[in-house]
Amino acid sequence: MPQIGDTVPSSRRLAPALVAAPLLALALAACGSDGDGSGGSATPTTVTPTSEAPDTPSATDTPSPPTQQDLEESVSAETERIRSSASAQLADAEGQGDAMEDVSVQGVPTANTGDLRTGLVRVTNPTDEAAFYAVQVDFVAGDGTVVDTVVAGFPNVGPGEQVERYVSSRTAGGSDTPTTPRIAKAERS
Repeated sequence: MPQIGDTVPSSRRLAPALVAAPLLALALAACGSDGDGSGGSATPTTVTPTSEAPDTPSATDTPSPPTQQDLEESVSAETERIRSSASAQLADAEGQGDAMEDVSVQGVPTANTGDLRTGLVRVTNPTDEAAFYAVQVDFVAGDGTVVDTVVAGFPNVGPGEQVERYVSSRTAGGSDTPTTPRIAKAERS
């Protein structure tokens, strides 16, 4: 260990200066100057881009992926649009409609549907053109009383194609009211 008065090699005397010089330069640069020579603090400068690349979307332009709720609402809206079109078509139909022979329904046991009264509707398009089918299914009690009516639409049924869809009654449920699904009207357009 060096004692007072011992000679220190020149390389050891320069080492603190070599370390201190860059630190001093950084400190002075950080203090800045306002340009009047007073040594006061500099006014902060904000850098903003002058233009944006034309093909670069901003964060607000990028759509977020759809949520499960968005998808359910979209499907629900489309289902309602189809049902509404089918209802309008059936309102204009004469009698039972022109497609009763193209449509059938089969009851589904409530044990398989959580006690919902359900029917499996089948539509077969015997024509040589795609068609929209509107079908009204009545859920009928044993005494012939219509307990509920469900309307379904079958868009773009191709020539010779057969499609199926389940329809369920929301009001004719439970074992107290046994019902049978029956086709009441069917119209092709």
